[in-house]
Amino acid sequence: MLRPPVEPMLAQAAEVMPPVRPLASGVAYEQKFDGYRALVFTPAGAGGRVLLQTRRGALVRGAFPDLVTAAEQLPAGLVLDGELLVWDAGAGALSFEGLQRRAAARAGGAPALAASLPVFFVAFDVLQTDGRELLDLPYVERRARLEALFADHVLTAPWTLCPMTRDAAQAREWLESWTDVSGVEGIVVKPQTSRYLPGHRGAWTKVRRRDTTEAIIGATTGTLTRPQLLVLGRHDHDGRLRAVGRTVPLRTEAARLVAEHLAAADPGHPWEGVTFAATWGSRDVLDVSLVRPDLVAEISADRAVDRGGVWRHPLRLRRLRPDISVQDVPGYGAGPAAATG
Repeated sequence: MLRPPVEPMLAQAAEVMPPVRPLASGVAYEQKFDGYRALVFTPAGAGGRVLLQTRRGALVRGAFPDLVTAAEQLPAGLVLDGELLVWDAGAGALSFEGLQRRAAARAGGAPALAASLPVFFVAFDVLQTDGRELLDLPYVERRARLEALFADHVLTAPWTLCPMTRDAAQAREWLESWTDVSGVEGIVVKPQTSRYLPGHRGAWTKVRRRDTTEAIIGATTGTLTRPQLLVLGRHDHDGRLRAVGRTVPLRTEAARLVAEHLAAADPGHPWEGVTFAATWGSRDVLDVSLVRPDLVAEISADRAVDRGGVWRHPLRLRRLRPDISVQDVPGYGAGPAAATG
């Protein structure tokens, strides 16, 4: 029987949907949600406990008592792989910030949070049923068992079956339109013959929707003559420049072009004394050089955005926009798809 920790199977990132090969056995397309990856283990027999494991192997059942209670709907000896999402009743939308609050809650305060921020589990794979491991079965058979599980046990919220299609045209529509919904960020492509390989990355492909928009270059790592990555910002309603994200490392040619336009910051730069995390959620900080915040960058960004419009994943520089004034850049909190055109 499977017992935690179990490394979840991972997906390789891609910019576009991979082509469908004529002689291949087919693929399935699943909607990709912006939540926390998790595995649910139900006990094999009486007296056992429901366990909830994060992607990194931590057990977090105490933070989600509502999900543990709802596991009474599930049969014994089951292991589900899926995504934890939280619904913010006040905002009427999925909330990643709410999910962070739930995950960080101590057991004593978790029930109160559950009332206003209920958790949902979007299941996209089943790794064990009735105590029998299913890892070697092809995806198409595991999916059939997952669908049968939902149908036979009439599973209801917080348990949700991840939407899936084998139609590439419908998957493209999902990627283009469904990602307008908060909490849906793309699709995952899975060969129907793929086995479940814990910790393996490569057989599955994830494609996030990316939008083109603009932001202001406020700082850079490296030097002004050899910038490595850019820290970007937007003005809030009070005119303050607020950091909204950083780019991936610049390619050599892009770094050269950016360097030609950068100028050292004048005294009184709005980010004097401010530190920037090396990655989202990290305590490591970037060693940055502040620059004059008068240069606009056109960027490619995915849909993973915190409240206020801060991107959690690195941005990609598409080109500089010296033809656009900083006053024309969307404001702080304008959303991921906002652009000047």
